[in-house]
Amino acid sequence: MKEQNNDSFGSKIGAVLVAAGSAIGLGSIWRFPYIAGENGGGAFVLLYLVCVLILGIPVMLSEFAIGTHTRKGPVKAYAQFSKWWKPLGYNSLIVSTLIPGFYYIVAGWSLYYFVASVDGTLYSGEEFHSIFENFCNSWQEPLYTVLFIVLTHIVVSRGVRKGLERTAELIMPILFVMLLAMVVRAAMMPGAKEGFEFFFKPDFSKAFSIKTIISAIGQAFFSLSIGLGCLITFASYFKKGTNLSTTAWSASMLTFLVAVLSGMIIFPAVFSVEGLEPTQGPTLIFETLPFVFKDMSMPQFWSAVFFLLITLAALTSTITFHEVITEYCQEHHGLSRRASASITSVISVASAALCLWSSKIFDFFDMVTADVLMPLGGLLTCIFAGWHLDRKIFRKEISNDGTLRAPLFGVLVFLLKWVAPLLIGATFVYNLLF
Repeated sequence: MKEQNNDSFGSKIGAVLVAAGSAIGLGSIWRFPYIAGENGGGAFVLLYLVCVLILGIPVMLSEFAIGTHTRKGPVKAYAQFSKWWKPLGYNSLIVSTLIPGFYYIVAGWSLYYFVASVDGTLYSGEEFHSIFENFCNSWQEPLYTVLFIVLTHIVVSRGVRKGLERTAELIMPILFVMLLAMVVRAAMMPGAKEGFEFFFKPDFSKAFSIKTIISAIGQAFFSLSIGLGCLITFASYFKKGTNLSTTAWSASMLTFLVAVLSGMIIFPAVFSVEGLEPTQGPTLIFETLPFVFKDMSMPQFWSAVFFLLITLAALTSTITFHEVITEYCQEHHGLSRRASASITSVISVASAALCLWSSKIFDFFDMVTADVLMPLGGLLTCIFAGWHLDRKIFRKEISNDGTLRAPLFGVLVFLLKWVAPLLIGATFVYNLLF
């Protein structure tokens, strides 16, 4: 069992911020707005919130309970219950190896655009599309990818308390301040009214389609880092007495808030420039949004703020992927944290190099993690928590050995046993078939 020393979080708020940080990444700030735009705007936002409440929080609580009970990473945690569940722990390692391959590349784009905003390169007069293409076809793309891996390595190698927790305590408040500043600025733009209407006005004709429901389930599932094993890892660092219900609720609501604030930035900005579309995916950030900043007063400043925001959000996620493998090297091979972090960084460089070498590998890593391994991990996590995990153990962890009330424990078990597996299973099948 891990001792309550430097291998544990120093405060309860630190635990919440790290858990929220693992969920808040490019998916919340970039993916959520355009997915919402494609699926009924405000109606999708409400549907997404419902999915967070009935799917996200219960599964997050189950992973927290596994982590606090075993005080181990996902592989040994599941193996402690049964050898048959050990592969579920290895699934988290595979996902944490493949995701960084493409995630570090996109994170590197964000870092480059922040630097290019500061030094004026982004507004030198060259077409934004050409700037993006030239960057992706030059030595700068692998350079910024490696720089981001090094930045992540520095944080993780410093340890749980000095690295993960301290970074989350620094980044998360800055992230929210920058988000609020950008929301205020976006609200002052000419297209703000149309943008807010597009985002918040419910289109119930789309809200109850199968595609929209599946999209809301998928967004809730992926945005909260469910099924990755990282929540088990982080929970193993929680101090004794941490209120798991409060932590899960707080982390989930912070993630939801960031997603909504991101929509309040993106849509008013896009609607302020004629001809821009809010559903353009990655190009919306790196090729389209610079058009918006160009017409603002102090374009370099606002562009730098926005891309620094994206960079910090990406860092909170890359730390998560890195920590899962680093913890495994420590726990299974008895290596020091610095040695484990170094091995993980080398693996990350190799994974990213493959994706830089071939766009097909980039797309494959993206597809196999998002459409297969992550939903499969989430589905099996629900089945484990709902059907295999001892109710006495689960209640003991949720109630902190009976010191806290657990009035909705029966509802929680019902959701994990029946509702969550059906919803995640439907998403899994739908993604494979369509």
